[in-house]
Amino acid sequence: MIEAAQFVEAARERGFDWYAGVPCSYLTPFINYVLQDETLNYVSAANEGDAVALIAGVALGASGVHKARRGISMMQNSGLGNAVSPLTSLTWTFRLPQLLIVTWRGQPGVADEPQHALMGPVTPAMLDTMEIPWELFPTEADAIGPALDRATAHMDSTGRPYALVMQKGSVAPYKLNKKGLSGVRQRALNERAKVQSFEGASERVSRHDALERVIAHTPKESTVVLASTGFCGRELYAIDDRENQVYLVGSMGCVTPMALGLALSRPDLNVVALDGDGAALMRMGVFATLGAYGPANLTHLLLDNGAHESTGGQATVSQGIEFARIASACGYALALDGDDLSIIDRLFDAKDVDGVRFARLSINTGTPSDLPRPSITPEDVRRRLQTHIGR
Repeated sequence: MIEAAQFVEAARERGFDWYAGVPCSYLTPFINYVLQDETLNYVSAANEGDAVALIAGVALGASGVHKARRGISMMQNSGLGNAVSPLTSLTWTFRLPQLLIVTWRGQPGVADEPQHALMGPVTPAMLDTMEIPWELFPTEADAIGPALDRATAHMDSTGRPYALVMQKGSVAPYKLNKKGLSGVRQRALNERAKVQSFEGASERVSRHDALERVIAHTPKESTVVLASTGFCGRELYAIDDRENQVYLVGSMGCVTPMALGLALSRPDLNVVALDGDGAALMRMGVFATLGAYGPANLTHLLLDNGAHESTGGQATVSQGIEFARIASACGYALALDGDDLSIIDRLFDAKDVDGVRFARLSINTGTPSDLPRPSITPEDVRRRLQTHIGR
C-alpha cells in the first residue's frame, strides 16, 4: 500500500498536472488528495468517456512552452465501457496520449458486488483488445517511479494511452477536508443566463453558410476550431482547410469535452466547439460540466438540423429539445437560440462574458453531393495544429 502523495508527487515531477474522472471507492484517497491541492487541476466529469475526451484536449494543447503538460483519466472499470469510443476513435486515431487509472472491481478471487462479476474478469482483455498496454497500479513506494517512467515512455513514443489497473487497497486512506470543487463557477439561479431567441429569415440557413460565418470569426492566430464528426467537419474542411482546425472523425459527442480540456489548459487560445444535434444528444451530461467549469475562452455552437444526416438523414429528437434553456440551466454564461445567421455574430461579438458561451442555430438539411473527405490524416491534423499553437 502506498500513500496518495507518493504517487501524485511522482506524477507531478513527470508533468502530470491535469486529472479528470468519475469516482470509485478504490480511488477515494487518490482523488481526495488531488482535490485538495490547488496547484493541480481536477475536473469532475459526467461520465468516463467525457473524462478521456477532456484529457485528450489537454494533450492536444501540449505544445511549445506547454509541451511537458500531461493528464490522467480516472475511472472504475465498470465505466471503461463508457470510454471505449474516445479511447478507440479519438486518442488512438489522433495519437493523443494520457495515463489511465482503472480500478479493478470484480477482480477474480476478490469478493465484490454482483454488478462487477463480468467486468472484473474481462477488464484486462478489454484493455488488450483496445491495444492499451497496462500494468498493475504500484503498491510499493519504490515501484511508483519505474511504473510512471514506463507509462511516459510509451506515451511519448507512440502518442497513445497507457493504463494502470488499481487493485483494492492499493492506496492508504486520505481524508477529504474540503467541500466543493475548485474551478467550478457557483452561480445562483437568478444569475443564470437568460435565453435570447432570434428568428429571422423564413427559410433556415445552410450548414455551409453557417460555417463560412464561423470561419470569418475565428482568426488563425488566436483561435482553435474543433468540428464534430460527420458532415460538419467534412464541410468545414471543404470550405477552408486551415491549420487551426480539427476534424473529429469518430468519438461522436466528444467534441465538447475535448474543447473544454483544450480551453482550460490553454487560456491563451480561444476555443470553438462546433457541435451537432445528434452528437449533443448523445452526451448531454457534458452540458453540466461545461456550465460548471467552462472558461470565457470557450464557445459552443450547436448546428441543429434535426437529423443524423451523414448516416442517411434519420430524424433526431432535437425538435423537442430546448438546448439553449438547458445550457442556461447548466450554468453557461450566455445562451442564444434561433434560425438567423446573425446569431453567430452575436455569439462571437458578445463582450464581458464570464464563462462559456452557447448558441443553437437551427439549420437546413442538405449537403453538397461532391463533399470530400479530408485528405489530411487525423495524425497530421493534430501535428499541424500543435505546431501552429506552439509558435
